[in-house]
Amino acid sequence: MDLGIENRTAVVCASTGGLGRAVAEALAAEGARVVVSGRRGDLARDIAATLPGATGVAADLSDPQVVRTLIDGPVDILVLNGPGPKPGRAADLGEDDFASAFDSLFRNQQRLVEAALPGMRERGWGRILAIGSSGVAAPLAGLALSNMGRAALAGYLKTLAGEVAADGVTVNMLLPGRIATDRVAALDQAVATRQGRTVEEVATAAQAAIPVGRYGTPAEFGAAAAFLCGASASYITGTAVRCDGGLVQSL
Repeated sequence: MDLGIENRTAVVCASTGGLGRAVAEALAAEGARVVVSGRRGDLARDIAATLPGATGVAADLSDPQVVRTLIDGPVDILVLNGPGPKPGRAADLGEDDFASAFDSLFRNQQRLVEAALPGMRERGWGRILAIGSSGVAAPLAGLALSNMGRAALAGYLKTLAGEVAADGVTVNMLLPGRIATDRVAALDQAVATRQGRTVEEVATAAQAAIPVGRYGTPAEFGAAAAFLCGASASYITGTAVRCDGGLVQSL
């Protein structure tokens, strides 16, 4: 399927590893001009050098001024992404923890949308896609900060989607379940340490709870993201699509 995004400019936040990198690679394979970004500019540029037509830039999303770095000219596709906050139970977290999570998971993303959206609406075409978490659909135990921050972003994007749909701009979220990334490996390690089990035992139990019986691959997630960013998905907006192997037990 031709996704119709050849020569479209795509900014992919936090794309020097994990799900962000997978999305950047999938979009570049479809002919998009991808901006790879991350705190380590050298790594972003190295990754970009392996992708056709890509550029790499240093971008720390915690810096409000980074918007000027990432939204430098017309942007057709904006993929919102960022590192997940620390694990923790809601009862154990303080005001500073919640403020930090809100900034990293909502405010930083909203600034980028605010900068890119006017141009998309003026040109009559745009894609805003946020990489979220299955915790948006069903809050995850031990990940209170992620549940809170991503839910706030989901509410904002759902509201925005209805406001800009007539301008040719779609706004969606893609919710990963257990995808084989360093983040999931770190979470498995944290559970293993807390419960006195091996990482292998934790991973085996986690995979047994997934109907397809395994963790997803970054490439599978990237392919789903590329579709939602394509011309073929022009009638999909205001929704959260799960890429979780059937993990969440709801429609």
